[in-house]
Order: sequence, then C-alpha cells, then structure tokens
Amino acid sequence: MQLNPAIFRFFRQLAKHNNREWFEQHKPEFKALETDVKLFGEALKDQLNQHDSIDRFKLFRIYRDVRFSKDKTPYKTHFGLTWHRTKPELRGGYYLHLKPDDVFLACGFWDPNPADLKRIRQEIDLDGDEYRNLIHAPAFKNIWGELQGNAVKTAPKGYAKDHPDIDLLRFKQHIFMIRYTEKEVPAADFIDRLDAALQAVRPFVDYMSVVLTTNADGESLV
Repeated sequence: MQLNPAIFRFFRQLAKHNNREWFEQHKPEFKALETDVKLFGEALKDQLNQHDSIDRFKLFRIYRDVRFSKDKTPYKTHFGLTWHRTKPELRGGYYLHLKPDDVFLACGFWDPNPADLKRIRQEIDLDGDEYRNLIHAPAFKNIWGELQGNAVKTAPKGYAKDHPDIDLLRFKQHIFMIRYTEKEVPAADFIDRLDAALQAVRPFVDYMSVVLTTNADGESLV
C-alpha cells in the first residue's frame, strides 16, 4: 500500500487558495486522495494488529474549527491520521502528519489529563531509572530520538528543584517524534518503516500502559 505524492501538490495549492470556491472546484481530487489515505491508514492498522492491539483508525476531517481562531481559513492544509490502542488496558496513541515540508510520525501522551500526569510523575519519582533506561536504550533512541513536549520551567508542585529526575518530572507531555521527507512518503516500503518504528516504540507505550492502569502499589485499576 503506497501513498500518492500528489498529496503534497494538492495541499500546496490549497494553502495558496484556501477558500470554499477553490476547494469545491477541486473536491474530486481531494476525495480521491482522502480515499487513498484512508486505505493506507486501515492497512497500517492491520499490520499493527499483528503485534499490537489497535481498536480504531481515524483520519481527521479537512475542515477547520474557526470559531475561536483568528485564522478564518476554512481548510486544514494537511492530513492527520491517528491509531488508538485498545483501552482501558492499553494506553498511548500513534499519529502521522502529512503536510508539505512537515511530515512526521508521533507517539506518546500529548494531552494527558491531570490524573494521568500525576501518576506518570509519581512513577518517575519512585523509579526514574526504569523510565530513563527505557528511552535511552539504543534500539529505541536510535529511531525515536529525545523525549519532547511542553514542560514547566522549574519544578512541578510537590517536587524539589534538585530532584535527581527533575529533567523528566518537568515534562507535561511525553512525546516522541520521527521526521520524514516528502520523497520518503510514496515509497513502497514507507508503510513497513512506520510499522517497524511503532514496534520499536512498544516498550515505551507498554510501560506507560502499566503505569496508568495501576496505582503506586502496583494494584490494577482496570
């Protein structure tokens, strides 16, 4: 299953003509590309389910919510795809962003609720080495790089600024990302490369799944 490089040509044109008249004139082209991307997403879901448990794939709508935005352009200029792991036992999600000059695969926890963030920090406080060793393992780090996400400037409430794991405790998001070039996207092996990357990230999401489905005493919450 391959993606069509015309995705990027279409979105470059849409960025220049982001209005309803132009979009309606080119809607057949968009719908064809959208169908291809949906098929790709479902194919990757099937591959992931050979080693993971994905309950659904979603392709985000092209229409922007402009109600509270200063930018009133009606359409997004990218495709956003997401794969959801089966809850409540499994946590974490996968996201693919397809935009001209901005292609990336992301995994992790980009908007954890307060209870989840508290539990993540609690686990790091109890045993930061386990988390650190996991994300610094060569098989993981060589593919996914460094931990990313928004962080507090000094220390979260309840933790000392000189805590040995303050660098991890500061994070409000726990995200990893891989960037790709546009030329890589339509390649025949792109879907397999994504699948391999998401296999490599499994130790991280499985660790987080255990953390977020247990209390500090290791007792199951599901």
